[in-house]
Amino acid sequence: MLISQTAQKNHDELFPNHESALAKTDPEFIEIFDNFTFDEVFQYSNLDVRLRMKVTLASLIAMQCVNEYKAMMNAALNVGVSAVEIKEIVYQAVPYAGLGKVFDFLHATNEVLTERGISLPLEKQGTTTNENRYEKGMEVVREVAGDTVDQMLTTMPENQKHFATFLADNCFGDYFTRNGLTSKERELLIFTMLASMGGADAQLKGHIRNNQRVGNEKPLLIETITVLLPFIGYPRTLTALNCINEILPEENEK
Repeated sequence: MLISQTAQKNHDELFPNHESALAKTDPEFIEIFDNFTFDEVFQYSNLDVRLRMKVTLASLIAMQCVNEYKAMMNAALNVGVSAVEIKEIVYQAVPYAGLGKVFDFLHATNEVLTERGISLPLEKQGTTTNENRYEKGMEVVREVAGDTVDQMLTTMPENQKHFATFLADNCFGDYFTRNGLTSKERELLIFTMLASMGGADAQLKGHIRNNQRVGNEKPLLIETITVLLPFIGYPRTLTALNCINEILPEENEK
């Protein structure tokens, strides 16, 4: 087996002039992985390369793959993903993966940006203040998730309603309202992170609904998990696919 011309071309787009150490020590593995990841998989997805790299970075953060993240971050910069967009992917991961998982990726991001001569800190992207973060967060959450938080505030016991408040002022008010990424991108990234982490099926289903609400239709979600499959594996990919089909059944299944 040899690496196909298509796989080599797509790999070189991300990693120009790169010499893989594994190609020397594990040539059979590299042939299998590259042909599948950079050729066969792409036959079933038409994601723009920049969007593909964004969801890949989000997935790698969710799975705690810091070394592969740094490699793919360089690739993302090579194909035009901006430093601001990458920083926003990292920030957006905090309310979903948790700071304990994201902290190392913040440092890794800063390390790569510094190596590439990009000055830090980057320009500010926040749009809310301490005074309006709850109000602005509620506006956004109603746009992307309907009355979910309103229902929580109405039905939850008093000693639990602060979680609904946190969703409004922190999860959406502090993070989702930021510039640098669109609402459609942020919802797709959240879907990506939840699918990649696994174990959060209820939340994954909720964000499948949110994705449809903001205009990310079922074919886009399927294309996303298609390009993620080599990185997240079959169990999490098929679990995500089952969730997609449950929330957005095929026309002939309705």
